[in-house]
Formats: sequence, structure tokens, C-alpha cells
Amino acid sequence: MLNPRIRRAVRENLVAYLFLAAGVLCFALFSWYPIVRGALLGFQQVTFAEPARWVGLDNFRRLFDDPLFLTAWQNTGYFTLLALVFGFAAPFATAVVLNELRHGRSYLRMTVYLPVMLPPIVTMLLWRQFYDPGPGLFNSVLEVFRLPAQQWLESENLAMVSLVLVSTWANMGTTTLIYLAALGGIPGELYEAAELDGASVRQRLWHVTIPQMRFILMITLLLQVIGTMQVFVEPFVLTGGGPDDATVTVLLLLYRYAFVYNDFGLASAMSTLLFVVLGLFSVVYLRLTRSKG
Repeated sequence: MLNPRIRRAVRENLVAYLFLAAGVLCFALFSWYPIVRGALLGFQQVTFAEPARWVGLDNFRRLFDDPLFLTAWQNTGYFTLLALVFGFAAPFATAVVLNELRHGRSYLRMTVYLPVMLPPIVTMLLWRQFYDPGPGLFNSVLEVFRLPAQQWLESENLAMVSLVLVSTWANMGTTTLIYLAALGGIPGELYEAAELDGASVRQRLWHVTIPQMRFILMITLLLQVIGTMQVFVEPFVLTGGGPDDATVTVLLLLYRYAFVYNDFGLASAMSTLLFVVLGLFSVVYLRLTRSKG
């Protein structure tokens, strides 16, 4: 028999427990189960044309024997590094500039966020026209300045940079709005005190704005690394992994394993490794930032 106090607490909060149970059930069904199921598939030979067969670590051995495996990780790391150089700084700089404006701020916010509302495939097709080696927008601009035309998506040196520019333009709107909200929460007295002390714009940015937004910057950095490590749409639509596998990423290789080679066990092993790498990075990053805090 339950304690009367426990029975009374359960009876009074029964509706809340039911709502909580429904939320946990949905989360387990649509989040935890796919993760566990995907991890198990990584240890099986799965084609969905015949019964799954347990193969242990064979899928992981085959991954490390694939010459494209290391290439995909190197390309993904390079994309992530470039995305941090461009994609992390651009939203912050845009937010700081918009925050200083006194007129047209709402219109410019909408303009910055507009690319986020476009379907990703529309964005990719639009930029593919921009990168067209013939009458594309960028080569037309270069022609105006009498500069040689570039093979933006066909050059091993330019292809990855071109993908990063597309990704930055398409995704910076959300981060910019987050930074704008954080900037609005910084007390104006701090800037007034800095101005009285004779601080320049750069000094106010470095000693007031960035310290006050430190937590937001750390979180967005973590989310950006996790997001860019899972880049797929840009290389899939714009380059197909070329030229000469210069833009093959982890998720693009995973897609090939699953839907080109029909080897879902190998694809699941790849996804499991990606999950482990991102999980370890998140743990280490959070521990380092917590210790520094």
C-alpha cells in the first residue's frame, strides 16, 4: 500500500503526470528510439532486401579501409573551419551594425532573416545560377572590373569556399536575430560609463559588448560547429562531392553508402561515429568553457 501522502500527491497531480508521460513517450519514440536503433544497425549487415545479419565491428573496419572516409572527414573539418571564419563573425558584425541603426531597423531585420525562410533547395539553385561559369552573376561582376572569370564550383581551390558562402548567407539570419536580442538586453549604463571613460567604439565592443554576450557566443559557437559538421545540402546540390572529391563531406558519404550502395549498416556505422565525435566535442567544449567561466 502506498503512503497516504503519496497517494494524495499523485491524485492531485495526475493530469500533470499524464501530460508529462505523453511528452516523455513522444520524445522516446521519435528521438531516443531512432538513436538506439541507428546505433544497432551499425553492427549489422542491412540492405532491407534480406534479413539483417549481425557482423559486429566489420562495418567500422570497412569504414576505415575506405579511402574516402578520411577525405570526407578532412573536407568536413575544412568546411567547419571556414564556416567559423565567415559564418560566426558575419552574424555578430551584422547584429552590431543593425543595433546601432535608428531608422529602418525592422525592415533590415526582415531582410537579413529572409534567406532562412527560403526552402534550402531554392537557395541552392539560386546560388548555382550565381556561380554559373558563363553568364553567372559573380563572373559578370568580375568582368565589369576586367578580372578573369572563375570556375567557382569546378575548381578544387574555390569549391569549398563557394559552399561556405552559400551556407553563411542562407543560415545567418537566425543567429543575427539571437545576437540582436542579446544586444538589446545589455544595460545602456555600461556604454555610457565607457563613453565617459573615453572608450572608443572598438574598446566598447571588446570590453562591454563581447563580455556581456559571452554565454550567447559560446552557445552559438557550439551549435554552429555541430550544424556545419553535418553539412549535406550544399555539396549534394551544388557540387555532388566534386571536383575530384574535394567537397565530399561526412553526410554526403553517408548518403552514398545508404542510397547509392544500398549498405545501410555501413551508413549507420558512419552516423554512429559522427554522433560520438560531436558528443565528445560538446562535452569537452562545455567543460572547458565552464572551467574558464
